[in-house]
Amino acid sequence: MHAPIVALISADPSSRTALEHALSEQTATVLVATTTEAGLRLLGERPDLALVFCDDSGGRIARKSLLAQAGQADIPVPVIVLGESDTASAALNAVREGAVDYLPKPVTADAINASIRASYVAQLAANPRRDGLFAFDHIIGVSPQMQLVKRLAGEVAITDATVLITGESGTGKELFARAIHAASPRSKGPFLALNCAGIPEPLLESELFGYQRGAFTDAKHAKPGKFQLAGGGTLFLDEIGEMSLPAQAKLLRVLEDHVVDPLGDTHSIKVNIRVIAATNEDLPAHIKTGRFRLDLFYRLNVYQLRLPPLRERPDDVAPILKYFLDHAREHRGCRIQGIAPDALALLEKHDWPGNVRELHNVVEGLTITCKSGTIQPDHLPPTFRTAKASASSVSSEKSSLLAFGLSFQEMEKKILEEALRKAAGNVSEASRLLKITRNTLRYRMAKYHIS
Repeated sequence: MHAPIVALISADPSSRTALEHALSEQTATVLVATTTEAGLRLLGERPDLALVFCDDSGGRIARKSLLAQAGQADIPVPVIVLGESDTASAALNAVREGAVDYLPKPVTADAINASIRASYVAQLAANPRRDGLFAFDHIIGVSPQMQLVKRLAGEVAITDATVLITGESGTGKELFARAIHAASPRSKGPFLALNCAGIPEPLLESELFGYQRGAFTDAKHAKPGKFQLAGGGTLFLDEIGEMSLPAQAKLLRVLEDHVVDPLGDTHSIKVNIRVIAATNEDLPAHIKTGRFRLDLFYRLNVYQLRLPPLRERPDDVAPILKYFLDHAREHRGCRIQGIAPDALALLEKHDWPGNVRELHNVVEGLTITCKSGTIQPDHLPPTFRTAKASASSVSSEKSSLLAFGLSFQEMEKKILEEALRKAAGNVSEASRLLKITRNTLRYRMAKYHIS
């Protein structure tokens, strides 16, 4: 995402200097107009404007004309008015004319920055697809739940707060992390992602914090860690619940002191990054069992963003399906043009344990098996055509297991959790349902950290 483009319309040189300095801290591209005519021309020629500052002090700028043109754009451009009067009536008149905010002069950088944040949030709430402000357009979701999540993500994106994204596997946690970075003042910096569950524990610390030459047997060259490589940008730590306790302790220090200690180095290195963490696990439960540090949880949980599973937002099934089909037609010559209403109804009623990833796998399968231009109920995997889905019916259909989009370990964990729920936590009853011994069940519960 490019830096937002802001117009500054002011005939006062001192105001322009102060505003340009404040706006430079927002990593914005500032375009200046010194007359009303130049400002109107700027509004007409730059549909990508994210925000306009209009300084009408001294009566040298016709703010009414500028506000009228800004409001007539296809996507209205927010205008913040600066004036000489500090009365409530002056602010009220500006807002009635179409301004999103009014700031009396002399203005401070803090006041400007606060007004910018408020106007950005207001614009996102009014129009989540405003390209000049935020980068959430590529996240598909028309349901009220997803619109709310996008708005909340937009609010936290323009801050530098640490974010903890929670949600089931396949709900799009990394997608949101990337969008938050792209909509943040750090968007010009790097975005690095690290899957804490995908790296062996002995290597995780060196990946995060780096090492010096000779730190261990194979360390023939110094290597910077992800914290250093993400300098000025964002580090996304996925599956944070899988991080070992020693690594958690070191991560806590980085979040508190903003320094890292590479392996084999005697000097600490200052880092300037934002951390976004994600997990599909119950971290409070892990805290109770001693698997996750309470103090680290508080550091990560400055702002928590919960992504709803697909079953809670059936309205999003159709647009996501359309996106996957459009992509398949464009890149693989898929002949499918749409889906029959009764087939769509079956998809919307599905439980989607694998969430969007499962839906993508279903579409991938349909591009192979569906030979017509419209998806009919008979084209769907057997699980979707049954009136009542159950664990036994799912396990009897090999295609439906693959359609879930889950790994073997994820599927096994869900089956164990379902059996324990049905048995109300009774291990003996759950083992009977699963047709395994109590010891086997307890072993697998420990394996997946199921309490």
